[in-house]
Amino acid sequence: MDERVHPEVRRIADEIDTMEIRGAATIADAVARALRTQAQESDATDPEAFRGELRAAARTLYETRPTAVSLPNALRYVLRGMSSTTVEGLRQNVVESADEFCARLDRAQADLGHVGANRLRDGDVIMTHCHSTDALACVEAAVEQGKHIEAIVKETRPRNQGHITARELHEMGVPVTLIVDSAARRYLNDVDHVLVGADAVAADGSVINKIGTSGLAVNARDRGTPIMVAAQTLKLHPGTMTGHTVDIEMRDTDEVIDDETLTELGNPTVKNPAFDVTPPRYVDAIVTERGQFPPESIVILMRELFGEGTTEPWVEP
Repeated sequence: MDERVHPEVRRIADEIDTMEIRGAATIADAVARALRTQAQESDATDPEAFRGELRAAARTLYETRPTAVSLPNALRYVLRGMSSTTVEGLRQNVVESADEFCARLDRAQADLGHVGANRLRDGDVIMTHCHSTDALACVEAAVEQGKHIEAIVKETRPRNQGHITARELHEMGVPVTLIVDSAARRYLNDVDHVLVGADAVAADGSVINKIGTSGLAVNARDRGTPIMVAAQTLKLHPGTMTGHTVDIEMRDTDEVIDDETLTELGNPTVKNPAFDVTPPRYVDAIVTERGQFPPESIVILMRELFGEGTTEPWVEP
């Protein structure tokens, strides 16, 4: 571990790695605040040393979640503002960029929620997968508009993030039915919308999200149930415009099975992919704070926001 990295940054990195901090927007907010702490507490005496500290802190955060696109997008936003030629000026650059990013993040989710709520009608039943604050923002806005919404919530193994979704929907006053993941197809005929979030959205409109999303989308399309993806623009993956692919994170096997049971079963190989890729043909709309888009046109928004490519400011020059 780089000794230049502030303990608070290391703590945030550990909590992202262990999923104590989860959800793309929550991760992005935590990352921006961690860089702000690094800047505020830095005792660097010259500008290059300060920049080196911030790059080291950013790398520590970046390496925790290779597929959480919101994380590097947050790093880019905060670091790209370092334009001053003095330590104090650079410190102010980072603090102001981090504060601006967090403020925009707060507004973005509310704006996205209102866009998504317009697709939900009074009396609609939704089906969710995993836990997405963006998806829940759509439901919350619809409820605030006076619409009655009900939810069928997939438990989402192996970490049961659907339990978090169920609890938060209950707190909104939304009636919830919790189902095992394998029962999703059985209940799709009772559903008006499948509503999911995204960890990343590629330039071709493919959606990278919690494992099981792709299978749910295929079943929903077969049943004629529309699929809405709620994703802030910080989830857009600018690297995919220049040919980069998205790595699928493999999680620890102990999330699936304990060592004793594994031994009893004869030590089979255990695979625990965190995400899968849903092709754009299975998605009806991607809802962002900038409006809703058919998946095939999301690249237009991506170019508007990021240009034709992107940089990695945490890499040593």
